[in-house]
Amino acid sequence: MLDDTLLDDPAALQRADHDRALLSLAGAGARVRTALRQADAAGLDRLRPDGRPRTVLVAGHGSALTAAEVLAALVGSATLVTPLPPTEAAAPRADRAGAPPVFTAGLGWQLPGWAGPLDLLVISSADGGEQGLIGLAEQAYARGCAIVVTAPAGSPLAEAALQVRALPLPYVAGVLPDEGRPAAPAAEPDLPAEDPAALWSHLTPLLALTQKLGLTQLPYDALPGVADLLDAAAVRCRPDAAAYTNPAKGLAARLAGTVPLLWAEGPLAGAAAGRFAAQLADRAGRPALAGSLPQVLTAHRGMFTGQLGAGADPDDFFRDRVEEPDPLHLQVLLLRHLPGTAVGTAAGTAAGTVAEGEQDGPAEVTEDDERPRSFGASRAHRLAAAHDVRLTEYASTRPDPLHALADLVALTDFAAVYLGLAAAQS
Repeated sequence: MLDDTLLDDPAALQRADHDRALLSLAGAGARVRTALRQADAAGLDRLRPDGRPRTVLVAGHGSALTAAEVLAALVGSATLVTPLPPTEAAAPRADRAGAPPVFTAGLGWQLPGWAGPLDLLVISSADGGEQGLIGLAEQAYARGCAIVVTAPAGSPLAEAALQVRALPLPYVAGVLPDEGRPAAPAAEPDLPAEDPAALWSHLTPLLALTQKLGLTQLPYDALPGVADLLDAAAVRCRPDAAAYTNPAKGLAARLAGTVPLLWAEGPLAGAAAGRFAAQLADRAGRPALAGSLPQVLTAHRGMFTGQLGAGADPDDFFRDRVEEPDPLHLQVLLLRHLPGTAVGTAAGTAAGTVAEGEQDGPAEVTEDDERPRSFGASRAHRLAAAHDVRLTEYASTRPDPLHALADLVALTDFAAVYLGLAAAQS
């Protein structure tokens, strides 16, 4: 059982946050600005593309592949965007100091057989030491593909980018641990947890590049606006904000002791739901299933008729909340993008970040909301109600889809970290 009072103890949260995940998320907006500035300095502003690529392949692992899913949602059917995950894993060699090798160092990637001079390969890595990605760049060079590499300066992958005539873009790293604060040993040294804000270091150069190529039709200030929205989210979700005013803490408390089903309406919300499932696993050690309406209703239907769905009532007044452990039950979280509408009981507007008529961050959609729902959303509500499963709906009303994504991802990223930190202290 999660003790909700732990979420309102900033000192306890700081002690539990060994790798400074909250600080990393708080600096996400600054990382977006830095990535934009460094991408221009690397030559992106001087790029003069000659037509659009037939296909954009985005290679990497973790958040780099999430960035590819976001790009695919933004591009739509104009150009094919293909995430390129690793397809094999070999035993990596130990480094010269004798340290055990990181598992990702042994991953391997393979270009599709049809990839060639009409295609663009984007390789993105937070480490820059994966030999598999270096080999992929060499494959693409031999095939005549255009190549862009996002990696830390001075890394082996960044050096290899120069050899294959790729456009090198910098990867902006996060915060460093306090010098006087020893880092906690990782539970799995060869599979370390990913930086929770790494998504924005992968996504920002990728979107700046594709905007330059004409693949996305974002407003000129869309990416700087994302930085402002991430800053505003960091203020709303800061550790010293009480749980009743902090939407991320409230969401974390709501998901405690549940098996979350993360449903989404639309491709951008689908990317946010998949991201949330990954963060819950990585940061909170909690399993979650993500999917998009309407097909997720049939995929998850069987869970509602099993033990997790039948009779699960988290609001039972007479249940002994102290002596009796919480029963494990389903919890549905529905993420949506509803541009240009008023939603829920939104908080006040943060100056300079939210246009008139928009809410400050994603809002919970209440049951008395009178706007018509789509067929998929209506069916989701009926399915949850028929089996006594709580369904919570969050929606962003921002007109720009990228800004709506930033709303949903910022809220759920903070919620996953808070849930993990509170559970670690229970």
